[in-house]
Amino acid sequence: MDKYWETTSLKQMSDKQWEDICDGCAKCCLHKFIDDENAPQPATTNEINLGEKIHYTNIACNLLNTKTCSCTQYSQRTKLVPECVKLTKSNLQDIFFMPPSCSYRRLYEGRGLPSWHPLLNKNKKSAMHKAGMSVRGKTVSDKDVDLEEFEDFIALWPVEDLD
Repeated sequence: MDKYWETTSLKQMSDKQWEDICDGCAKCCLHKFIDDENAPQPATTNEINLGEKIHYTNIACNLLNTKTCSCTQYSQRTKLVPECVKLTKSNLQDIFFMPPSCSYRRLYEGRGLPSWHPLLNKNKKSAMHKAGMSVRGKTVSDKDVDLEEFEDFIALWPVEDLD
C-alpha cells in the first residue's frame, strides 16, 4: 500500500488523494458554536478569538445519512447549506474548526492518520465505527430540534481522539 500521506503534504496531494484523506466520520456535519457572551445573536464566523472555545453538539445536518456517515447531497452541499464546512487546500488555516480526530487536522498538525482510518483498514469504515470515532448512532437531525436550544445538545465525544 502506498502511504502517500506520509510523503506528500496536504497541499501537494492530488484531488483523489485529498478526498481519500477524509475518514468519513461526519463530525464536520455537526452543528458547532463558539461561546461568545458579547454577541447580540448567534452568527457564522470564520475565526476564533483568544479565549474562545468551540463547542460541538450532537445535532447533525439534515443532509447527513447517519448510518453511512455521508452527505446525501455531497456535490450540492455548500449551495443547500451555505454554512457547510468545505475544507480545501486553500483554507487549511481554518482547520481549528475541525475536531481533533479529523484526519486532515491530524496530518496538518503532524500527527499522522489514526489507526482506525479507512486507508489503513482496507478502505472500510468498520474500524472507525467500532472505535466510536464516527457520528453513527450518536446524533439527532437539525430538522428534529430547535437550534435555539443548542446548549441542551452539547456533546463531548466529538473532540475525543484515540491515537
